[in-house]
Amino acid sequence: MSNEAISTEKAPKAVGPYSQAVKTGNLLFVSGQLPIDPATGSMVEGTIQDKTRRSLTNLAAVAEAGGTSLKNAVKVTVFLADIADFAAANEVYKEFFESPFPARSAVQVAALPLGGQIEIEAIFSIPA
Repeated sequence: MSNEAISTEKAPKAVGPYSQAVKTGNLLFVSGQLPIDPATGSMVEGTIQDKTRRSLTNLAAVAEAGGTSLKNAVKVTVFLADIADFAAANEVYKEFFESPFPARSAVQVAALPLGGQIEIEAIFSIPA
């Protein structure tokens, strides 16, 4: 099996030396998506809900570019600069995923790139 880099203009460009996603076999590994508006390249303003919605919209765009969708998410990791934002972020998360929900971890981190408050990464299966 070989690895294939996946990218789309519908999500922000990588902010470092990594791919938006890598496809290998029937799996897609999507790098952490910050709440950056791909049209402007700037972090979105507003509440943690606004930022969560943008991160998940970016995640969905990369998944689509890789031949899958949020319904095929297997594992999601949510990184929060403040775990107190968990409940508010979770309310938006429920708008994007439905049962059976993917496995998920949510952790507080010391800091995120570009001063972000949230970053979300995921692993997807790719339908045959």
